[in-house]
Amino acid sequence: MKVLVLNEGSSSHKAALYALQTLPKDPLAPIWEGRVVWQHPERMQGKARLEAKTASKTIHREIEAASPALAIRQMLHTIDELSVLPTNEKLDAVGHRVVHGGEKYFEPTLITHTVKRDIQLAAELAPLHNTIALEGIQAVEEHFGEIPQIAVFDTSFHRTLPEEAALYAGPYAWKELGFHRYGFHGISHRYVTSRAASILRRDLSPLRVISCHLGNGCSLAAVQNGRSVATTMGFTPLEGLMMGTRSGSIDPGLLLYLLKRGHYTVEELEQVLERQSGLLGISGISSSMQEIEAAMQKGERRAELAFRMFVQRLCWHIGAMSACLEGLDVLIFTGGIGEKSHRVREATCQRLAFLGITLDKNKNMSTTEDEDIAAPSSPIRVLVIHTNEEWAIAQACWQLLN
Repeated sequence: MKVLVLNEGSSSHKAALYALQTLPKDPLAPIWEGRVVWQHPERMQGKARLEAKTASKTIHREIEAASPALAIRQMLHTIDELSVLPTNEKLDAVGHRVVHGGEKYFEPTLITHTVKRDIQLAAELAPLHNTIALEGIQAVEEHFGEIPQIAVFDTSFHRTLPEEAALYAGPYAWKELGFHRYGFHGISHRYVTSRAASILRRDLSPLRVISCHLGNGCSLAAVQNGRSVATTMGFTPLEGLMMGTRSGSIDPGLLLYLLKRGHYTVEELEQVLERQSGLLGISGISSSMQEIEAAMQKGERRAELAFRMFVQRLCWHIGAMSACLEGLDVLIFTGGIGEKSHRVREATCQRLAFLGITLDKNKNMSTTEDEDIAAPSSPIRVLVIHTNEEWAIAQACWQLLN
């Protein structure tokens, strides 16, 4: 079975093509991988870097695209350019990460006209993601014709949230209207939590785990008995941690004040909160933690402030998650920042030393992926795990079609 996976994110688009004969426990290496990284992710247009590779060939080039759809089409074209599929061989399925399925969709679902319409309706709740996922679905239809396409939803993992964690303290009637915490990055949180148990060679059930998915979008999940019991993102992916261009949680009274006083229209405020805040808004430099850290080395005060705010909010929410779990056994760092920034990991764990966390400094500085970087004496294990949403989506496609 040939399964193509598209993971359309808020700052990059990733794809992988798998050749599956069975469904192995450990991740399988894809036969083709593609990636588009935007030079200016807050705009999602203009210049981007396209990468594509097989076991023997690699493509690196700068591209110009007026929209995510055009960039995705150029990425898909490299499958033909690199001769990945033999002549006349077709894909069996294409899986898509879809961030928000609203009240209707949680399980992996075959994409139909109705499903596309419902994903579009939910785009109001995840404007940086759902629309791009639809563009990816359309690009596949145009490039490959009619083949089964499957939506795998980020919200699925958080369906286990207890009511006290899921509901907002507004009128109880909100629950019936679907105004509650959905949670996101669920595909990633599920994957890295399971992977952590495998790395530690321990049963997942008794472990109290906090998964930190830190990238352009950021969220935490508190996991107990393998189930999500608390998370930082809510009704939309805007709530919670400070992110690349998103503000995270802000006093709703401030937002009401800004609207009442005419500082912004609703549309302008949405644009500010989604695309002009977070690391970019505070630093004035970039939404990239790598560029923030480089600016810090040059003495840029606002870059240093953005870094400190990011870590402060991260520790604040980790503390809250620890209270929900009534303790902590495993802390996981994943996502672009979680996997690559040893400074963020070090600063975070230093502030959490009161919990007993102690890092092995050498491992923290040199780790690549899928490693326990805690000191031997630390009662809490600290893992850096490369999230593999593409593989998790491929697994879901296999299971649905078989």
